[in-house]
Amino acid sequence: MVWSPYIKGFEAYLLMEKSLSKNSIEAYLRDVEKLVEYFGVKGVELMPEKVKGKHIEDFLSYLSDLGLSEKSSARMLSGIKAFYKYLMMEDAITDDPTDGISGPKLSRYLPDVLSIEEVEAIIAAIDMSEPTGQRNRAMMETLYACGLRVSELVNLRRSHYFPDQGFLRVIGKNNKERLIPIGSTAILHIDLYLDTIRRHLPTIAPKDEDILFLNRRGARLSRVMIFHIIKDLTAKAGIHKSVSPHTFRHSFATHLVEMGADLRAVQEMLGHESILTTEIYTHVNAEFLRQTILDYHPMSRKS
Repeated sequence: MVWSPYIKGFEAYLLMEKSLSKNSIEAYLRDVEKLVEYFGVKGVELMPEKVKGKHIEDFLSYLSDLGLSEKSSARMLSGIKAFYKYLMMEDAITDDPTDGISGPKLSRYLPDVLSIEEVEAIIAAIDMSEPTGQRNRAMMETLYACGLRVSELVNLRRSHYFPDQGFLRVIGKNNKERLIPIGSTAILHIDLYLDTIRRHLPTIAPKDEDILFLNRRGARLSRVMIFHIIKDLTAKAGIHKSVSPHTFRHSFATHLVEMGADLRAVQEMLGHESILTTEIYTHVNAEFLRQTILDYHPMSRKS
């Protein structure tokens, strides 16, 4: 890789001259590696000295499209700026492409990305003694485990749930299908819901027989109902943020990227329209997606 010598030199600089901790050095290197990975996703081969400000801006836009928080994007830009400052000091480049790029302005409003601890607090706020407790637990685990849109959650089908293989088949925008890995914790709670709650519903609407998550009348849940459930749980958890189903989706993407997951894998799991041409974009295989979840999703790392 043409970037390797520069990155190795940057690593030595951070260690020897800046005396940074191992964790801090790893974070800086990960920021630079994400930029390199982005160029790979775009099918562009660039030496560090050929990178322009427009490339950096496009990278930040890409992170935003993935759902990465402004705070995370700003921190990643900080690492890339440090890398190019080092290259300027070493006379490896004559122009700094990050010069003049301020990055996303951090909003004064409440962020729409949750910390891992906040996700856990919201899930822990579910009253499991209530008839809807197990269903809500299964839904919240699924939202965070898979990064689903709320419309995808309420339309999930039992016939598209493959616990033995560890995947969900999801129908996304424009009826496009994708496979999403699902972790063992979410599988556990979906199975408990199916066995202890759903199978004992007195009636199920004929048109919703294959829908995974149902209300107590045996019909599919509305999007509005999911919003209400999350708002209620957020309040019970004592979290003073504006939290919606999309917040879980953003948090899913942010946590995966921050943990080091492959950008292509995150994009694929989110079901985003590729920002690349069809010729350049290569679909990530299912096993790679599953391994990404196992390696980088916070809930998988805890188990």
